[in-house]
Amino acid sequence: MRCPFCHSEDTQVKDSRPTEDGTAIRRRRQCHNCGARFTTFERVQLRELVVIKKSGKKEPFDREKLAQSILIACRKRDIDPDRIERFVSSVQRQLEALGETEVEAGQIGALVMQGLEQLDPVAYVRFASVYKDFREAKDFETFVGQLSKSVKA
Repeated sequence: MRCPFCHSEDTQVKDSRPTEDGTAIRRRRQCHNCGARFTTFERVQLRELVVIKKSGKKEPFDREKLAQSILIACRKRDIDPDRIERFVSSVQRQLEALGETEVEAGQIGALVMQGLEQLDPVAYVRFASVYKDFREAKDFETFVGQLSKSVKA
């Protein structure tokens, strides 16, 4: 593993342990060149996923991009980071379980919306504002109004 600080390939694993949900191995490493310590994660990948964007463009599935979009929606919310990590892993597993190598971006967004609705209502609305491409305040009002109606029903 290459050191993220000095780019030396001479690093050593100091500690390995499974993550809380058991879907990955967390490894603490130390660089012999600069002495820096860093953490890596090793995960099972069932298949290489390709995302088909709205424009038709295809790109490899990027777990970090998914995690970052969820973290942005959850910013400044009182949600345990481990819970967010488990949610990201859950979405990835659901995508892999579809049995397809290509998945539409809309499918990913729908899975995230479904999970965020259960995880945190504010994060759900934040993510929806990007996913559903809200253009003006009225779009928020309409969405939150529909959300309120479904909660009362």
